Amino acid sequence: MSIKDPAAMAHAIRALAMDAVQQANSGHPGAPMGMAEIAVALWDRHLKHHPGSPHWADRDRFVLSNGHGSMLIYALLHLTGYDLPMDELRRFRQLHSKTPGHPEVGVTPGVETTTGPLGQGLTNAVGMALAEKLLAAEFNRPGHAIVDHRTWVFLGDGCLMEGISHEAASLAGAWKLNKLVAVYDDNGISIDGPVKPWYVDDAAKRFEACGWNVVGPVDGHEVDAVDAALAQARAADKPTLVVCRTTIGKGSPNRGGTAKAHGEALGAEEIRLTREALGWSHAPFVVPAEIAAMWDARERGAQAEAAWNSRFAAYRGEHPELAAEFERRMQGRLPANFAQTAVDAVVAAHTKAETVASRKASQLALEAFTKALPELLGGSADLTGSNLTNTSSTPALRFGADGAPNGGRHINYGVREFGMAAIMNGVALHGGYIPYGGTFLTFSDYSRNAIRMAALMKQRVIHVFTHDSIGLGEDGPTHQSVEHAASLRLIPNLDVWRPADTAETVVAWTLAIGNATRPTALLLSRQNLPYAPKAGLAEIGKGAYVLAEPGEVGLKKKAQAVLVATGSEVQLALHAQALLARDRIAVRVVSMPSTTVFDRQSVAYKKSVLPAGLPRIAVEAGVTDGWWKYGCAAVVGIDTYGESAPAGVLFKHFGFTAENVAAVVRKVLSSK
Repeated sequence: MSIKDPAAMAHAIRALAMDAVQQANSGHPGAPMGMAEIAVALWDRHLKHHPGSPHWADRDRFVLSNGHGSMLIYALLHLTGYDLPMDELRRFRQLHSKTPGHPEVGVTPGVETTTGPLGQGLTNAVGMALAEKLLAAEFNRPGHAIVDHRTWVFLGDGCLMEGISHEAASLAGAWKLNKLVAVYDDNGISIDGPVKPWYVDDAAKRFEACGWNVVGPVDGHEVDAVDAALAQARAADKPTLVVCRTTIGKGSPNRGGTAKAHGEALGAEEIRLTREALGWSHAPFVVPAEIAAMWDARERGAQAEAAWNSRFAAYRGEHPELAAEFERRMQGRLPANFAQTAVDAVVAAHTKAETVASRKASQLALEAFTKALPELLGGSADLTGSNLTNTSSTPALRFGADGAPNGGRHINYGVREFGMAAIMNGVALHGGYIPYGGTFLTFSDYSRNAIRMAALMKQRVIHVFTHDSIGLGEDGPTHQSVEHAASLRLIPNLDVWRPADTAETVVAWTLAIGNATRPTALLLSRQNLPYAPKAGLAEIGKGAYVLAEPGEVGLKKKAQAVLVATGSEVQLALHAQALLARDRIAVRVVSMPSTTVFDRQSVAYKKSVLPAGLPRIAVEAGVTDGWWKYGCAAVVGIDTYGESAPAGVLFKHFGFTAENVAAVVRKVLSSK
């Protein structure tokens, strides 16, 4: 084994970062160049990973929260031996490369989460560390520590300026996540220049106040000093922030320490001068074999994984059922009995035909599913009694004085909607749990970017959004969701459900749990909703189905129009159908609990539900824009904000009555 030269190893990172950014003429060389020694200390001396097995269950998780510095992680992955050849570094930020502008999970081997929106990487890391801690408590047994890894996260000033960092730090401290280590690149520079005029926080005191251990500040360009700080962090009984003072763009004679190094290529002349200053005489994208050998972590990683495999084999020998369950959970497979559990729950809901709020129907579904699925990990942003995300199988999660969890599976996130959403993303990314969390639909605005990130990353995360319309009444327009359903439906790869009754709610939950590559948003009512009688249940899962033909109200004639409704407005459509039948006007009623799922169905099925030639009238207590794509002749909706009044008064005020819906149908038919 070659004698390691930490300075040369760090310079390899600097060279690759400035070369790739220069070739792309786009990117952020400053952070990789400034954090090079920090990366050497962590990746060469502390990080437990195997480049040949990026998904090994007990690997350490590494998150680059300051994702604009993506060439740092790409250089590290290449140098340590992941399947990321030099050609991919040459193609930095180019179409279909494995080195996109910001790290993307599922694109680059070894990248654990998609980062770039600042602060979310740190928050994802909190979720990962939480998952590790809970899995360890659930599966480890005396003499068998099969879950025993750490979560490391690099972050910068921008991450700490973002408000979500406060939410993440507070929860990590409350949960005593002692295997979480955040390394703060304290370089004092952002895109606009030195941060002192607008960022004067004492980060160390802030994190200490949140229950963290703080180490430093240390010189971030001294590998041994960073190494010692990381060793101190490993011994802590609480999460640790390691503060490293660095110079952004370290090594660049004219741009080091300035905003110019942050977000643009150094330029050919400055790169020449930087090479001279570093003593790096090698051509672009060339790392000498002796330096590459210093970085190569494949043999060490293979040994670490092999040792874990031996420990897991011994664990399996003593605890075969636990071992099988752990493997199932980490692979994201549902238990064999889940399908029958789901069928039984849907049939039970249909048979009982209860009149309850869909938020209550959600809780009834969760009672069955949380009992059958120990991986369901719930929570709420300080609204448990309103969101109804708790069940008899999910007691509140609490941590003892020693940091040990009590076995609870319901998380009180506090008033931290954004933090909750991003932590759930981290939990899902880690594996072993299916996270769900609740708040009011109107507060989805707070968590929207984390919802978007879950959709982008194709993670199974379930958002329970209650109080879905003006139906919440007296709280007024600040809390009444108007544009939120339409807005969430615009997010690619997010399934949005607004169920009308208990059966539709159970189906929505079933599909949300069963879909391993999409997050789901469940939009649920505060007010009670009557059960909508239906001939069958099979087509609910297609997102829309024919709920009632004219014959259901005594008319033996073909439909003249189609009423399409969601959620609480389905009952209005059914009542309007009955009113119209008195005048011999035949109407089909379609319940469309999920436009996003319906849009993926075959053309033939969509035509069977919404036949060509029949005028369509949509009914939903929200903005109308999203409904015109279905060729609607009219939409009964609300394109203003709500008012403060009892729910019944508001529905009448805004025209959500069976009489008005019927009147709109008559008007449409008379204009043909």
